[in-house]
Amino acid sequence: MLFLLDMSLSLSFGNYWSFKLNKGPRACISQEKCRLGLGKRQEAKRQSEILEYDTALDATGIDNKKVKDSRHPPLVSALKASAEENAASFHFPGHNRGQAAPSSLRQLIGVRAFLHDLPELPELDNLFAPEGPILEAQKQAAELFGASETWFLVGGSTCGVQAAIMATCLPGDTLILPRNSHISAISAMILSGVLPKYIVPEYDHNWDIAGGFTPSQVEKAIEELEMEGRKPAAVLVISPTYHGVCSNIGAIAELCHTHKIPIIVDEAHGAHFGFHLQLPISALAQGADLVIQSTHKVLCSLTQSSMLHMSGNLVDRERICKCLQTLQSSSPSYLLLASLDAARAHLSDNQGTVFNKAVELTLEAKNMINRIRGISLLDLTNSNFSAIDPLRVTIGVWRLGLSGFEADDILCRDFKVVSELVGTRSMTFAFNLGTKREHVLRLVSGLKYLSATFSATDDTENRAVDVLCLTPFNDISMSLSPREAFFSKKRKISIKDSLGKICGELICPYPPGIPVLIPGEIITERALNYLLHVKSKGAIISGAADHLLSSLLICHD
Repeated sequence: MLFLLDMSLSLSFGNYWSFKLNKGPRACISQEKCRLGLGKRQEAKRQSEILEYDTALDATGIDNKKVKDSRHPPLVSALKASAEENAASFHFPGHNRGQAAPSSLRQLIGVRAFLHDLPELPELDNLFAPEGPILEAQKQAAELFGASETWFLVGGSTCGVQAAIMATCLPGDTLILPRNSHISAISAMILSGVLPKYIVPEYDHNWDIAGGFTPSQVEKAIEELEMEGRKPAAVLVISPTYHGVCSNIGAIAELCHTHKIPIIVDEAHGAHFGFHLQLPISALAQGADLVIQSTHKVLCSLTQSSMLHMSGNLVDRERICKCLQTLQSSSPSYLLLASLDAARAHLSDNQGTVFNKAVELTLEAKNMINRIRGISLLDLTNSNFSAIDPLRVTIGVWRLGLSGFEADDILCRDFKVVSELVGTRSMTFAFNLGTKREHVLRLVSGLKYLSATFSATDDTENRAVDVLCLTPFNDISMSLSPREAFFSKKRKISIKDSLGKICGELICPYPPGIPVLIPGEIITERALNYLLHVKSKGAIISGAADHLLSSLLICHD
């Protein structure tokens, strides 16, 4: 039998561009014909199914009845229904709904993950031209977080930061941003040709921690640019930082809007803000124009999934769409997308109470840690910062004569306590919805062991103080733009001969991925000393061609 299929293409060059089959007879027999073959009974069953949340609900203590009374996550529902179809699949991915899943990974995660690892099937919508479950899921997310529009990201907050900068700045424009920005902001400037106007953030020498920046610093940067005949195209703020330090977004937003400048907030670590009385107010609620959130960090979506939120009318939404289509994969993972929808539903069902346990455990942990000899706790009373996320617990160990790296090694090796972030003088622990009291007690036991085993001498205290002058961010001199330096010819020289040369690579200790040297900057003694110091303490140096740091790449003079 000869089947004549309507294979005409529909081209749309409006808000988005896409190639898709017309909505007449569909060319995908495996999707349409099999659905017809299943009959009305199967279709009715599919429409009436309720999501199986039992396992997740048991873990979080959410009432089953409460969930069933709420709106089902639209994208999760669509993915579940599509996976349950008895389809003859002649499409990608190659594991064919788990039929050819690699045995080693199947044994690790089971076959159901592969069963739901589906491509852009008609019933699952199109991330770049959404009109079905993805559109509905994004609308519900925008409603929950207080945005005028929300986009789901499968490239992490890195993709969101890049898109926000590219959507607000043209090549040659100036972006005001903190010098301790994440590497994603630097890569965005390399991609777009944007020029940086750096603000040196607040810095606490006792902790060797950089914080946010103040409205007065932003105002000064705007005035300095005006004196040069320039106006910033946007202002980027990181709030909260990796350590949970928050900036005054409301005041900065008011200042920016007075000058008709959009404010972008990298709120990767603050997707939970505003969902408990003891948590800070979200950046959207404070007037930010674009906000990027890592929904996978404190919230519960899968790693690499994030959201980009827009508010106000200073930013062209069409440019955001085009930038996201340029930056994101054309084959997005529906597991990642559905996890964003599920995380939104989880939060929406329990807005006022979902963080109760996490906040209580954090306060309990801080009270116990405060009583341990030789351990310092970062809070508003012993730091230079004005606000800190209460779910971040940063402890200092310098009074025990230890670096953060040394203490972290002991806790991980002997107590199986794994921190989120390690620094020269501290460790940061991220509390979240899955934190257990058992693990809190294990952390406290580990810190008590450090306190009983180590003690600082005058010599170790003095050596610790000596490194406080190594902060690398306050003597920046840029010779080339990040883009010019990235594409320039390079040569490798000994690190001892690199002082005063133009850096040709982006070098940052990891974690947290904050660059110490950026392409185009003059290499300073302070930056070199800082890198060598943190490397000696156990930090991993990423971005350098020579990971041993015996040599550096420099731009040709």
